[in-house]
Parts: sequence; C-alpha cells; structure tokens
Amino acid sequence: MDFSLNDEHIALRDAVRRFCDGEYPEHRRGNVETADEAEARWATMADLGLLGLPLAADVGGGEQGPAEMMLVAQELGRALGGGAWLSSTVLAGQLLDAAGTPAQRRQWLPALAAGQARLALAIGEADARYDLSHVSTLAQPDGQGWMLEGAKTLVLDGAQADAFIVAARTAGEVNDEAGVTLFLVEAATPGLDIREFRTLDGRSAAHLTLHQLRLGADAVVGETCDALPWIQAAADRASAMLCAEATGALEALLDLTAEHLKTRKQFGTPLAKFQVLQHHVADMLIALEQCKSMACVAAMAVAEGDPAQRRRLVSAAKVVIGQAGRQVGQWAIQLHGAMGMTDECRVGHYAKRLMVINQLFGDAAHHLGSFARQP
Repeated sequence: MDFSLNDEHIALRDAVRRFCDGEYPEHRRGNVETADEAEARWATMADLGLLGLPLAADVGGGEQGPAEMMLVAQELGRALGGGAWLSSTVLAGQLLDAAGTPAQRRQWLPALAAGQARLALAIGEADARYDLSHVSTLAQPDGQGWMLEGAKTLVLDGAQADAFIVAARTAGEVNDEAGVTLFLVEAATPGLDIREFRTLDGRSAAHLTLHQLRLGADAVVGETCDALPWIQAAADRASAMLCAEATGALEALLDLTAEHLKTRKQFGTPLAKFQVLQHHVADMLIALEQCKSMACVAAMAVAEGDPAQRRRLVSAAKVVIGQAGRQVGQWAIQLHGAMGMTDECRVGHYAKRLMVINQLFGDAAHHLGSFARQP
C-alpha cells in the first residue's frame, strides 16, 4: 500500500484538523465532555462524513479504507477527541456492515452515518484476559428466538449506545473458538442492565448484565456458532486505529514538551539548552517516527485482509506503540516537572490516554506473546 498523501487525503486530514481545533481547544483537551458538547461534536462529525467514512455506499457510507481512517484517527488523537467514533463506527459499525443481514444494515447503519444512532460492541468478559474466544455468556434457544444470560465488561461508550452487538456462546465450552454467535440487542430490551463507569482517561465505558434477555431469531448477526473471525477482525481494525490515534497523541506530547523546554528557564537559561534534555527530546522524536511507521504497517495489514498476517502485524504495531506510549508519556511528565502531574497541564491527559490505548484489545505484553506464537 502506498501511504503517500494525495490531494484527497490532504483535504480530509485538514478538514478533521479544523474540526478538532474548533471543537477541542488546546487548553481543554482531555477534559470530560458534557452531554451537550458530546451531542454537538457527534452531529458535526456526521456532517463531515466521519461517522460513515468506512461504511458501504448503500447505507450512506463513504467506502473509505484504512489509510483514510488512519488519517482521521491521527487527528483525533492529536486533539484527544473523537468521542464514540472508535466504538460506534470502527468497532460495531464496520462489523455490522460486514456481517449484518440486509434488514439490520438498513435499520442501523444509515442512522449511524447520519449521527442519529450509536452502536457498541460487547465482547469483553471479566476473566477473558484479552482472549476473544473466552465467552461464557450463554444464548439458548427459546421458542422461535433466543434467551441470553451473562455479563459483558468494558463496553466502550456503552451508556450512550442505542444498540449493542453482543457475543454469546451457543455451543461448546467457554474457551472454544467455535460456538460463538453475535446478537444485535437494542439498549431498551428488557433484561439488559447498563452500568456506566469512567476509564483512566475520563472516557465512558459500561458493564452489561443480561438476565433472561429474550431476542427474536432475526437478532443473529452473521452465522450461528461462527462469529470469532468477525470479532477478531473487528478487534484488529480497532487496534490499528488505536495505533494511529496514539501517533497523534505522541506528536502532540512532543510539541508540548519542546515548547515548554524553549520557554521555561532555569538559572536564566532555557531548559532546551541543557544537553541531557535535548537527548530526551531526540529519543521522543525517534519513538514517534517508529510509531508512525508501525501505524502504517497496521493499517496496511488490515487493508490486505489476510487474517494470519493481519494479526501478526497488528500485534507488532501494538507492542511498539504500547511501549513507546508509556515511555514518552513518562518523559513528557518528567520534563514538565511537578506541573506535569496537574490536571491543568495537558501532558498528563495525553499520557493517560496512551496508557488506556495500550490496554485496549491487548497490552504490549499480550501482543508480544501473540506475535511470538504466530508462525
């Protein structure tokens, strides 16, 4: 894949940057957004076509690929923005576009692209430890439909979702790769309890409890007992976009730190004059360039579609970017001194987001092991 930017890429990147600069002022980036702010930003993203960017044209989407999505994610990462874009469009929206029935796609995807509905993917469980095949939530036949029983954790933006794509076991044992089925569950369905909480970076997530939740036969997404490949592809797409988002956050961290060192003085001399601090900034720049390259690798792997190669390269990118994010975040806080630990200083917000990115869909240690096990 050629990642050199053409005129359309540059126009897309500049449009998203203008949106981010307007909606996420530098002095407020990383702050928890109010409900009114979230709605206004969501509507503007819909107007820009960002919510339907990767979706098919027949549901109002832009049919754009991973390269274009990467550019959007980088700009959102630079501004610590995006809201539910990752959870609704990248995770649940693309999965439903690929695996959903024509009726499901017509019902939800045009509304998602227009900013009138939000989706969330509920695949995580408390004891899974990043194992996507670990599914203990049960779905049993119930007349002409299904009854679900179980719990899901860390559902990104779950409290704001209008519907969920839920992974449940319809056959086999808890860790079997076969036997997992996806179900489309509306948020208002009786038997569904949603408990919101905040992640380290102040963003919204939720725990779901499903108790005697009854669904019709038409709620199944994709093939019964064969959903794991769809789930793995969705997690890899999200990981690739998180890698791109991290590069935007790392670039902003570097800019903030370099500016601080130029303006802050000690003993009458700008901190940027001290050689040891220059070495830290050089290391941060090297890490940023490595992460940009690995984000491109992850996007390329998602675009090419080979599952084994995709998992291997996404894992490699997640390792490099997870380790770099932690190290660069620590350096940025250290170079800012005590003020780097305050909420008023933006570097702490970027460092927290990078820590969360490392944990989502497998941390660096998990992906290093996954990479080593793959042929």
